[in-house]
Amino acid sequence: MVISRTPFRVSFFGGGTDFPSWYREHGGTVLAATIDKYCYLTARYLPPFFEHRYRAVYSKIENTNEIDEIGHPAVREALRFMEMKRGVEIHHDGDLPARSGMGSSSAFTVGLLHALHAVQGRMVSKHQLALQGIHLEQEVLKETVGSQDQIMTAYGGFNQVAFLESGEIIVRPVILPQSRLDELCGHLMLFYTGVKRTSSDIASTYAHEMEGRRRHLRILKDLVNEALGLLTSQQQISGFGHLLHEAWQIKRNLSASVSNEHIDEIYAEARGAGALGGKLLGAGGGGFMLLFVPPERQADVKRRLSKLICVPFEFDFMGSQIIYYRPDPEYAEAEAARSGAMLPVFRELITSAKEPAAFTHV
Repeated sequence: MVISRTPFRVSFFGGGTDFPSWYREHGGTVLAATIDKYCYLTARYLPPFFEHRYRAVYSKIENTNEIDEIGHPAVREALRFMEMKRGVEIHHDGDLPARSGMGSSSAFTVGLLHALHAVQGRMVSKHQLALQGIHLEQEVLKETVGSQDQIMTAYGGFNQVAFLESGEIIVRPVILPQSRLDELCGHLMLFYTGVKRTSSDIASTYAHEMEGRRRHLRILKDLVNEALGLLTSQQQISGFGHLLHEAWQIKRNLSASVSNEHIDEIYAEARGAGALGGKLLGAGGGGFMLLFVPPERQADVKRRLSKLICVPFEFDFMGSQIIYYRPDPEYAEAEAARSGAMLPVFRELITSAKEPAAFTHV
């Protein structure tokens, strides 16, 4: 049995320039961090004692005998991509809701790939995980998504990610004194708007016409370096909040679907209570709102947004990890029995197992 733990991310600047349709022509860069809220994937080879061969448990429960019959697109294509020859059981749990702008779909994909590699007895690098996640979401599932979420959830940490025109992706950790990092995190507040949306649906309203939004995207890209310059200098941290506000105003103009009246009202209330800036995370449309608020005004903002859930967080620097690993017993003979062998094969398998305690997982 294997359990992977993969962090969700908050993006600060550069979103939109991580779409291949943009960065393969102009290059792109983002500034983002992962937080201590996670997606958990449990995976194990499924023992041959069941009528089904594949079991996936998420918001639904699927029991199937063929990979093609699996309804969850990422689960189906990940199993196919990994060429899983044996039956598999997968369980998903998350600290935050799906479709909320936190990179949850990529955290799921990256975490699932990580778990399946471990089930097959392989260690895989963070870069391999990220590239495989990008391939699965963009090339196999044909989703309109960028490339930052897969990178961030695989690597973890506070990073500037550069997307080169050649297609190469470079991850540069942001090096700051701990006091400056704590100061930044201490000014950030995360609120759940209660509005679920599918990121690829929002992104599709502008991702296919990037050239027509060239001026906006160039400004969003430039703000990454401006924010980095501020953080690594002696400038007041409040400038970071003002830059977030500027970036949000620009991003709202990418598409009418990025924001709406409800979101604008929430943001206006937060600003009126003391927030210096903020943004909807992800493609927009709903989900989580990240706000930059001086500590002395955070109580006011919480009161003004009392109908929303406020989620405290810290940064995560570990990325996707295997937090539990125990090899499953080999059920090769029992797999043969599944296709017609006699029951004594099961008895022989069980009595000769070197680690009978592993059968408690069945």
